[in-house]
Amino acid sequence: MLPLDYFLFLQIILFLFITPGTPRIVIISLSISFGVRNCVWVALGDVTANILQASLIIFLLHSFFIDNPNLLNFIKWIGVAYLFYLATDVYFSKVKNLKNVNSEKSRLSLFKDGFLVAGTSPKAWAFFPLIFPQFINFETNYVVQFLILIITYVVLDFLSLICYAFLANKLIDWLKANPKTINTISACVLFSIGVFIALTQQY
Repeated sequence: MLPLDYFLFLQIILFLFITPGTPRIVIISLSISFGVRNCVWVALGDVTANILQASLIIFLLHSFFIDNPNLLNFIKWIGVAYLFYLATDVYFSKVKNLKNVNSEKSRLSLFKDGFLVAGTSPKAWAFFPLIFPQFINFETNYVVQFLILIITYVVLDFLSLICYAFLANKLIDWLKANPKTINTISACVLFSIGVFIALTQQY
């Protein structure tokens, strides 16, 4: 049994995934610094956080989030603080010759970056409690519906992140003359997203 309005759900998440949000900006920066292969761990961290978010919302916290919007604001500020930290870290990180991909960052550290960015994303914490449950009929076998929705979400999210990483990696040839440029651009974008979220996201 397909969840309610499954094809509408597909349209919504595909639109979300092609829009360059915070996780995509992060994976673009890390792809250029550490290579597409290492970014698999970033993407795994991202989708792991999404699975936990969706599970918490559907099975534990759906009504709690609706009744306590201040918790979403608390998560928002954690996400903003982490974005500022990540922007600073990206800007001041040492840049080596882009012909040789830097492999100093551990897989666990890359996984953590993906997990924390997705786990503190206001967009995700708005999507899962406010939109995701609308596609589940809780009067029938909602566990199966949940599995169909979350597997669809995770697979498409993972593939879109890897596509972003792959396309970003192609920019390396353009940046050989000035490898610090990507760090500066990425840091500015991350910082700007943090400011935008702080000023506009209200719950």
